[in-house]
Amino acid sequence: MTAVPTMPQRPAGTARTAGSSVRAWAVTALLVVFMMVNFADKSVLGLAADEIRADLRLSATQFGLANSAFFLLFSVAAVFVGLAADRLSTKTLLLVMAVLWSVAQVPAAIGGGLAVLVVSRVLLGAAEGPAFPVAQQATLAWFPDERRNLPGALVTLGVTLGVIVSAPGLSWVIQNHGWRAALWVLAAVGLVWAVAWAALGADGRHAAGTDGVDRPVEARADVPYRRIFATRTWIGATLAYFTSYWSVALMLVWLPSYLRNALGYSAHEAGTVVVAPWAIGALALLAQAGITGRLMRRGVGSRRARGWVGGWLLAVGAACCLALPFVDGPTAKTVLVALGFGLGGSYATVAATTVAELAPPSRSGGALGAMNAVVTMAGLAAPAVVGALVDAQGTDGYQNSLLLSGLFLAVGAAASFLLVDPRRDIARLDA
Repeated sequence: MTAVPTMPQRPAGTARTAGSSVRAWAVTALLVVFMMVNFADKSVLGLAADEIRADLRLSATQFGLANSAFFLLFSVAAVFVGLAADRLSTKTLLLVMAVLWSVAQVPAAIGGGLAVLVVSRVLLGAAEGPAFPVAQQATLAWFPDERRNLPGALVTLGVTLGVIVSAPGLSWVIQNHGWRAALWVLAAVGLVWAVAWAALGADGRHAAGTDGVDRPVEARADVPYRRIFATRTWIGATLAYFTSYWSVALMLVWLPSYLRNALGYSAHEAGTVVVAPWAIGALALLAQAGITGRLMRRGVGSRRARGWVGGWLLAVGAACCLALPFVDGPTAKTVLVALGFGLGGSYATVAATTVAELAPPSRSGGALGAMNAVVTMAGLAAPAVVGALVDAQGTDGYQNSLLLSGLFLAVGAAASFLLVDPRRDIARLDA
């Protein structure tokens, strides 16, 4: 026999790590699309606000309440499914959610009035409530802590990309085929993603650890959820994220109407301009991930690398919103709104990676789910509050709601600067 030349061999662990890395990024890409579909679902009523109000003869308050209904079971579902994610396959949970999203679109797409629309949105909200925390958990489970900022940011980026990609197309469908046709489009897209995830999705293979090796590592000792929720880091990250989500809710529900009714944009123009804050948010997410990752690789603690960086995003967003009364003209106001909402709405990755760092691996899903439940209460309140302001004050109600958002963002910035310090609270939890 002819001898086979001996070739240098890579350590087996290296090969497994390389393969796991490819799979990790493939799963991350699927979950980016998952969040894109999620926020396309959320944004469609805002894009069709004037058409739906005219078709169903709704006041601004009624329309706001219909959008608030989306969040009625959103928070409850986030808690229960977040807790389940600590024990069940995240692949299965995400697949079930995606199928339910598509089914929930059907009643309102078929027909009916306000009652059908509300029921459909309640069901959709219940199915989508756990999406962000479970998607973050499923993604972060593939990466050690020091490598989590970029994948966490990319999954959050799916939120902004969902609106950026879908808004022009959905606006065209709404204007040319009606708002119910847009719901059918979203139902079909959700089913396509579910098929792709069933074939290609997978659960993370090393849910915790800092060594980057594709094997389980020793987990930190479990602690009761109540102790996690009592830490200043969890409270600060949750409060800051709440104020950020308030801005996100306003962008989804009322920003297209503000552009059309207060700033004078046409329906087509509003469908394009509404993308601006989401695009700024996407850039802010990537910049935050890069800055945070670089700081942490240089040994900077997550108090500054996450809490302070996130605090500055909220602080600048607050300043832009609060500056609105001091400028004139639709262009200047559009720029300030885009910057204020784009930066102010970009705290999600900071919150998720901070809580994932704080909580032991077996408590991560519950800690993230509980945070998401509290945070999304902003989505329950914001649309209704703004609807009432618009009915009471006309177009002035839009600007006053933006000023209120600016005040909330300022509070969130203070919470992020002053309360978020995972290292301090991890030491206390482990003591």
